[in-house]
Amino acid sequence: MRNYVPATSNLRRFCATIGRMPYARIATALSFAALLLASACTTPKPQPEGTREEVAALAPTGKLRVGVYTGSPTSYVAGGSGSVGPRGVAYDLAAKLAKAAGVPLEPIVFPSNDKVLEAFRAGQLDLVFTNATAVRAEFVDFGPTVFELEKGYLVRSGGILREAADIDRAGVRVGVSKGSSSETELAQVLKRASLVPVASLADARQALVEGRIDAFASNKAILFEMSDRIPNAGIFGNWGAESFAFGVPKGRPAALGYLGRFVEQERRNGGVRSAAERAGVRGLKN
Repeated sequence: MRNYVPATSNLRRFCATIGRMPYARIATALSFAALLLASACTTPKPQPEGTREEVAALAPTGKLRVGVYTGSPTSYVAGGSGSVGPRGVAYDLAAKLAKAAGVPLEPIVFPSNDKVLEAFRAGQLDLVFTNATAVRAEFVDFGPTVFELEKGYLVRSGGILREAADIDRAGVRVGVSKGSSSETELAQVLKRASLVPVASLADARQALVEGRIDAFASNKAILFEMSDRIPNAGIFGNWGAESFAFGVPKGRPAALGYLGRFVEQERRNGGVRSAAERAGVRGLKN
């Protein structure tokens, strides 16, 4: 058994040692101590542990099946050559959730968000990350809002559009993702321009480059990601916002409760901000 040493004795020894040290060394020692204290205070809290019932409800097959779609930094962008892996807020945070729950992650990649939601409705997925609209809430139980994104328009250089006021004119063709909330909302907003549904973000980029559409409408995270691959493309307008949230199938209240605790903690400890930065998300609503 270790000998007991009174705390006051340790304090006297520390003070005596400090008193014999040169000023520069004292400053260095105190700075180092402060750094250690700050590091300890800012260490993120461990992720919330789920009960057996919560984990079983979240991942009933023993794996967390999350649906993601290509081309959006909010969801999934495939990795490049070398050691660069995939990125995306949905992909990143779902991996952390699976790790916290102690189950493997099974990301299932689709070409578009409407295909993700189609698979979700068919019971093939346990988790989605999407714009939490009232229509989708009819078949998805959404957790807390993770973040909000502005919506706008992407146009190519040399096109007929120069500003947002040019959009709603006869003859203007505005691309939208097929089955998206943008398609539904813009049908109410635009009175003269024509909407052109496209099957995927890759198809939208190609249609814009080839001049088959004059603009593409979506959230700005997608638009900025697309603009990186279209020389001199422009982004303008602000016709609304999307509120992104994770969602689970109806009838899994235990999973929803666990998901809610996880999201709230990731928002508090900076996990959401870090995931957005790693994914390269731009266009966040202030």
